[in-house]
Amino acid sequence: MTAKSNSQTRRALHSPKSGFLWGASTSCFQIEGAAHIDGRGDSIWDVYCRQQGRVKDGDTGEVACDHYHRYAEDVALMRDMGLDAYRFSIAWPRVLPTGRGAANEPGLAFYDRLVDALLAANIEPWICLYHWDLPQALDDVGGWQNRDIAGWFADYAALIGRRYGDRVKRFATFNEPCVFTLFGYGFGWHAPGIADKAALHKAIHHVNLSHGAAIDALRSAVRDVSVGAVHNRQPCYTATPGPDDEAAARRFSVYWNDAFPHPQHFACYPPALAEAIEPYLRPGDMAQIARPVDWFGLNHYSPHYIKADSNLLGATFGAPPAEVPRTSIGWPIVPGAFRDTLLDLHRQFRVPIYVMENGTASEDQLDSRGAVQDDNRILYLRAYTDAMNEAIAAGADVRGYFVWSLLDNFEWGSGYSQRFGLVYVDFATQRRIPKASARWYSDVIAAKRSARVSVAAHVPAEAVAAQS
Repeated sequence: MTAKSNSQTRRALHSPKSGFLWGASTSCFQIEGAAHIDGRGDSIWDVYCRQQGRVKDGDTGEVACDHYHRYAEDVALMRDMGLDAYRFSIAWPRVLPTGRGAANEPGLAFYDRLVDALLAANIEPWICLYHWDLPQALDDVGGWQNRDIAGWFADYAALIGRRYGDRVKRFATFNEPCVFTLFGYGFGWHAPGIADKAALHKAIHHVNLSHGAAIDALRSAVRDVSVGAVHNRQPCYTATPGPDDEAAARRFSVYWNDAFPHPQHFACYPPALAEAIEPYLRPGDMAQIARPVDWFGLNHYSPHYIKADSNLLGATFGAPPAEVPRTSIGWPIVPGAFRDTLLDLHRQFRVPIYVMENGTASEDQLDSRGAVQDDNRILYLRAYTDAMNEAIAAGADVRGYFVWSLLDNFEWGSGYSQRFGLVYVDFATQRRIPKASARWYSDVIAAKRSARVSVAAHVPAEAVAAQS
């Protein structure tokens, strides 16, 4: 079977009418490594990691999980787990070392190999165009603060669509734009490390323009394409009672939850943000931003507890109540917030929802048998998938769930101190060891698939035809 015909079979199998997708997600900078291999250019995160004190323990993404060389092993792990789908991101500086101009064939060829390996393993590839690794050469000329980046991003999207669109039909423009803009341009906690209100608002608007331009480019380049964006949506509660924290939580929620989905779906900025964006708005911008999409990608881990602060937003993260359990990275565990978020998304946006990231960090260690018994992760995933099922039962149109993450990886400012993977990575040797959670997830997928097949066997053929 050719890769193309295999892809067509996968799309038929996983169309919304034929089943629920179970998958896993990663991002290029966090796992690929090979930072200086085969013509890849620097990204803003390469440069940021080289700045003293930016990343815990001075860690970098130069080697990470060495997925660039070990992708076949990683695809085999996904196959053995029984995954339906895998979401990964393209490294913009790997395929366009300066962000524009001549493409880098060795970089493009790597993703050809990855896509073909996934299809051969009967795993549907989902491509995310941008997961935070802006080419440094573009940042040198303003990056997301430069309005011209919408055209550069559209050209990049067209390149990716033309190259892989015969085999890949699911594309996301951005992953978590609220995080990389707020942390990178508002608080200075992530690359490129800027804390400036004007820079933040320009970046927000130009990312939104780029999203719309990329949607159009992908629809032009890829037949039968299915497009969306991946957003972080999390309730923002007050860290303490009182008007200051209440006002801070409202402000934070606008930037975190509404700055991107609202204009992309409703063609206007939320009122609390509109005045700040207005200086950068030109006629026709909102029509360019609000291009039709096919689904809403949700990343959700926990609610936020927000307190007032002296920073440019007047708000920052506070501590949850003492009775709320937390993960090893300090994030609250509140499955009910996940259920409520899914229901809220369904009511607001009325498009199919795919959970593109959900998971937990854990202080995983090899035991005396050389295994990883990550019971805390299993308990988290069970609670959150149960909450998702409650939302579905209540009417939410959720069509897929992707665990974050397939592998332990480079966790941005935390370096390698936090492990999110279903698969343990010994970074000294690059040995992969599936954790107990990987076996649990595999069993869940197998059971759901078996139940789906069992139900389908009892549905009359004429009923199946009527639903097609």
